[in-house]
Amino acid sequence: MKATLHIDIANPVSRIDDRLFGSFIEHMGRAIYTGVYEPGHPLADGNGFRRDTEELIRPLGLSHIRYPGGNFLSGYDWLDGIGPKEDRPVRPEAAWFAIEPNQVGTDEFLRWCERLGVAPMMGVNLGTGTPASAAALLEYVNGSLPTHYADLRRKNGRETPYGVKLWCLGNEMDGPWQICAKTAEEYGRVACETAKLMKWIDPSIELIACGSSFREMPTFGAWERTVLRHCYPHIDYLSLHQYYANNDGDIPSFLARSLDMNDFIREVAGICGEIKRELDAERDIGLSFDEWNVWYHFQKEGYDPPKWTVGRPIEEERYDVTDALLVGCMLNTLINNADTVKIACLAQLVNVIAPIMTEPGGAAWAQTIYYPFLYASRYGRGTALRTLADAPGYDCAGRKDVPCMDCAAVLSGDETEVVLFLINRDQGQPVVCEVILKGTRSGAGAKTAIGRISLSGCAPETANTKTSAPFMPQTSEQIVPAGERPLVTLEPFSWNMIRIPLA
Repeated sequence: MKATLHIDIANPVSRIDDRLFGSFIEHMGRAIYTGVYEPGHPLADGNGFRRDTEELIRPLGLSHIRYPGGNFLSGYDWLDGIGPKEDRPVRPEAAWFAIEPNQVGTDEFLRWCERLGVAPMMGVNLGTGTPASAAALLEYVNGSLPTHYADLRRKNGRETPYGVKLWCLGNEMDGPWQICAKTAEEYGRVACETAKLMKWIDPSIELIACGSSFREMPTFGAWERTVLRHCYPHIDYLSLHQYYANNDGDIPSFLARSLDMNDFIREVAGICGEIKRELDAERDIGLSFDEWNVWYHFQKEGYDPPKWTVGRPIEEERYDVTDALLVGCMLNTLINNADTVKIACLAQLVNVIAPIMTEPGGAAWAQTIYYPFLYASRYGRGTALRTLADAPGYDCAGRKDVPCMDCAAVLSGDETEVVLFLINRDQGQPVVCEVILKGTRSGAGAKTAIGRISLSGCAPETANTKTSAPFMPQTSEQIVPAGERPLVTLEPFSWNMIRIPLA
């Protein structure tokens, strides 16, 4: 199959916010306990956090990590997780039917982020919580005055404020599964008053209000409009959450779901623009896609671990090559919508629907979806460029003419190269793609060396495990003579990153 990709460097989409490459860790399953924190592990540091897990997290270059939930957030009293560990209460955790020992809390998480060099993104409980409890947490974390909760932080060993800038106003509050779910009116009112109070305490913070839990919710659309009418002057972002499944094994339809994601983003951005005009507001509300991933393997297997245990092993996805290709397409979708999506979180980070897996007391390893995120985070920063692709398409359930080639293009921050992220969705045929760059002097020298990293050559169901990693990056280089356009071959069912130097 032949394809042509047109890229105009002089006509960008937007600068890409570095916060597009964030993740999420919740007190859910083994994400915390035996995931990032396991004091008895041979590789645990002096704080009880696993160094082997950290060695896999660091290369991802995460901009931020969202915490502590998720559904967990709506029943969590942050006061349970501070102070001497031996004095902390053990609680039944109703969101995930587990026992919460509260050995990791606010201070442990924030200090862990500092050691990783990653910014935290904190959530406040608007389920069982109140505006007052949210303001108290903010005072504890960011307060510099000699006040009660700031002094409590000092008493607990942290003199200087943490300076957390990003805060989520609850989580998925329209979901009937949520602890103390709310109507749009109920949530809009409490989110508005919480936002006002928090910004009075610390005007430097940015706040994210809950959108609908996912696009197929019956509340979707009406919820966003109601919440924005209440909160617009006091918030900075509106959240989106979406996971995709392949329960019927229809791979072509599954890989087309990134087009649904694109439609979802544009629809929510349109609603934000609609309410901006209705309220005659001066500023835009950005989008925070703070939960996105593939999620279905664990549910499909039907395994239900015993309830009321610490680190209950739930939602441990075993990701395969097909999942990695869709994650690559979803990353492209986020890059291509960089004008509206300013924050995003791959959900989650370790063990629970995650790119990183661990064994209690044992190994840690990278799943297939780790690699598209790794390279997008490393090389997808700069300016998103508009692309026009002429490629063959296919029809599938619910979609017609799905492009066999998915693409995103990024002008690097120093403007020395254009980076392409290209996925061949077709399982049987390669795509030979001619790349046409406009607005560049590329090719002025005798020759151009184009760097390339590919993930290919594996069957769709191939997965990485603790003992075997067949799905690994392959590095190569292509020489293009002066005056010739790059011609790249995308192997069947492959993810590819192409780096084209600019003369």
